[in-house]
Amino acid sequence: MSDSFKKLENFIRQKLSVADAGHDWWHAVRVRNNALKISDKEGGNKRIIEAAALVHDLVDDKFFDPEAAEKELRKELDLLGFSKSETGHVLNIITHISFSKELHGSHFDSPEFRIVQDADRLDAIGAIGIARTFSYGGHKGREFYNPDIPPVEHTSKEKYRNSTSPTINHFYEKLLKLKDLMKTPTGRAMAEERHAFMINFLEQFFREWGEE
Repeated sequence: MSDSFKKLENFIRQKLSVADAGHDWWHAVRVRNNALKISDKEGGNKRIIEAAALVHDLVDDKFFDPEAAEKELRKELDLLGFSKSETGHVLNIITHISFSKELHGSHFDSPEFRIVQDADRLDAIGAIGIARTFSYGGHKGREFYNPDIPPVEHTSKEKYRNSTSPTINHFYEKLLKLKDLMKTPTGRAMAEERHAFMINFLEQFFREWGEE
């Protein structure tokens, strides 16, 4: 974490202590690291990018009341010396970042948004993505696979959020789609290896299960 954001660390750690292992402080750190790596090649305002990457789950309605969380976050960013314009940009990024928001037809765009969204999506795929997916499935008490329950195409935020399908289905319903949804050239390039790793994992999984 860069020196300018150390004051946010305890706040973020405390807030994300209620989240599952896939959305904890270390997820925020990995997304920050991914975002800065992408920004090195794609540009953008690194102050906005780093802040948004670190706090991107702090207004997630899976864990928090969005209105109260946004008010609290505005105060923290104000203490960090962010202008109203900068704070507004960060909030626009994090309130539009999720896959489910995109399903809902929610739109916002900026170079910084594209970078942070790609960084978050990179952490959802590859080896860490697989670990997070099974961790969340276990957290929700889901079967990890049931051959009698096929994947479905989610057409709305509500259907996506209310899904109780087995964990393996999530690869086909979301994770394998993310490579082609990356919004920056650098993000797409970084996604290639992680995507290939998931394909190899699924092929091995089904071989062991006894299915092609």
